Amino acid sequence: MNSSPKLRPGLWDALVVLVVAALAVGCAWTVWGGQDRGTELTAVVSVDGVETERLPLREAAGTERTIQAGGYTLRLRLTETEVWVESADCPTQDCVHTGHISRGGQSIVCLPARVIIQLEGGEGVDTGVDAVIG
Repeated sequence: MNSSPKLRPGLWDALVVLVVAALAVGCAWTVWGGQDRGTELTAVVSVDGVETERLPLREAAGTERTIQAGGYTLRLRLTETEVWVESADCPTQDCVHTGHISRGGQSIVCLPARVIIQLEGGEGVDTGVDAVIG
């Protein structure tokens, strides 16, 4: 009768564990720690797909901007933490009804005027995937 060999972790096993652990830490840093979450919140205004203004909210707090594009006028309000379209003379008023935006990645779009106001930076940046099904 053959006796079963004694199974003990060896030097190669320890090396494989260290490599797997290093890869796991590298992947975790890339996914969660590699994003710049501490940048200043900035409103980027684009008209017809061309960036026209870049407004850091800390500097533009308490101000109002008027954007004229496509034959329409939008009144944009900025605080230190939020941006919203206070009024617009476009027919659908979707940009006004969007309300206040306050996190990086959020945007306000006025299709008739072809204006996009998007927030970049800040603590609330979320560029990851919500869910993958399938």
